[in-house]
Amino acid sequence: MTRKPRTTARPTATVGRAVAHHHPASRPSGPSDRARGGAAVPAGAASGSGAVRRTVLPGGLRVVTQSVPDVRSATFGIWARVGSRDETPALGGATHYLEHLLFKGTRRRSALDISAELDAVGGEMNAFTAKEFTCYYARVLDTDLPLAVDVVCDMLTGSLIRAEDVEAERGVVLEEIAMTEDDPGDCVHDLFAKTMLGDTPLGRPVLGTNETVGALTRDRLARFYRRHYDPTHLVVAAAGNLDHDEVVRQVHRAFEEAGALTRTDAEPIGPRTGARRVRTAGRVDLLDRGTEQAHVVLGVPGLSRTDERRWALGVLSAALGGGMSSRLFQEVREKRGLAYSVYSYTSGFADCGLFGVYVGCRPNLVHDVLKICRDELDHVAEHGLDDEELRRAIGQLSGSTVLGLEDTGALMNHIGKGELCWGEQLSVDGMLARIASVTPDDVRSVAREILGQRPSLSVIGPLTDKQAARLDEAVV
Repeated sequence: MTRKPRTTARPTATVGRAVAHHHPASRPSGPSDRARGGAAVPAGAASGSGAVRRTVLPGGLRVVTQSVPDVRSATFGIWARVGSRDETPALGGATHYLEHLLFKGTRRRSALDISAELDAVGGEMNAFTAKEFTCYYARVLDTDLPLAVDVVCDMLTGSLIRAEDVEAERGVVLEEIAMTEDDPGDCVHDLFAKTMLGDTPLGRPVLGTNETVGALTRDRLARFYRRHYDPTHLVVAAAGNLDHDEVVRQVHRAFEEAGALTRTDAEPIGPRTGARRVRTAGRVDLLDRGTEQAHVVLGVPGLSRTDERRWALGVLSAALGGGMSSRLFQEVREKRGLAYSVYSYTSGFADCGLFGVYVGCRPNLVHDVLKICRDELDHVAEHGLDDEELRRAIGQLSGSTVLGLEDTGALMNHIGKGELCWGEQLSVDGMLARIASVTPDDVRSVAREILGQRPSLSVIGPLTDKQAARLDEAVV
């Protein structure tokens, strides 16, 4: 077990956020034709929405849109195929730092201009950085979509990345690191990533650390920008009351005027591929903090985001800890009152994945909670789910999938990530069919394989030495 010393100050950055937002309070809720009127890809989502259309512009820039004519809003975003896993140790936090810097001004707009133009029409603008991608987006009235296209495209193609902005924003990023580490319920998931994936790009924090952020220079960040923000690495996505051909024309004009489409024969960079085996088992990491609760994640290696078994694992996770009727919620909270928050989750990357169970409880209850969680995981690994649990989990996952795609921001998220991460669009009906097709044998098989592994454990909280010494019992 790795035990880190208690400190009332922020420790040297050991954890970061899986997804970091430019403004944390806001984010979007979630085949080819070459510039000659995009090909339609069936992918209906919200009621009244149309097919997803896709166009590849000269220079390898992809544009995907979904029309929803019965709304009065539109969300426009640009996805970059770069995340914290693309950083060397010395560049830790560069992707997120760069996300901040693209809001600081372009050749045509100051930082104030960028904000003021969207504020003046009541629009929302933000960005977020994850381990495998970055997204910049704006949500506006449908009549203001041309403005959103112009501003976001200008940011992506014309950022100045001035030395004075790098220095000014460094303090902001360091404050975001400090703010994040003040939230142990957030930090514990990143500690779990480090526990499972170690000192690797996927295991390191998205935000970087005080040391890496403090050492990043303007020249390093500018080189990183030039390398990863080429049009071949980008996907433009828009959803709402819009016309595909008009969006394509606006994007083409914005990128062409910025001189960003000079390589007319360039082809888009495809989704990440590969496979890796996460071999971590039986590891325990404790970050000793003077918090009121102990925050716990018990978990195992999971599945990559392209693994077809992910549908069965999603159903399994819903049954275990996806709602108030789930096994863990019932056993830990409803029957025994040991915790307020308890849930399970899956994280899928291009080449691997994680499955975890989170609980926040009083430190003296940690061992009781861990025993219940371990018993439930072991039982499901051996016996699977009963028919009623399976039916309920399929219904819950199906409903949350549809309800999660009911606004233009969520649709933009869905089609942009679909193009960038899978290279295809899966319709809501297609997703519902995959979920509905999960059988008891599918769940039993994935439960045996995933939950049958020896788990590892990450804990943040004020445990006594005696309590800490017993944590290994949960991973035997």
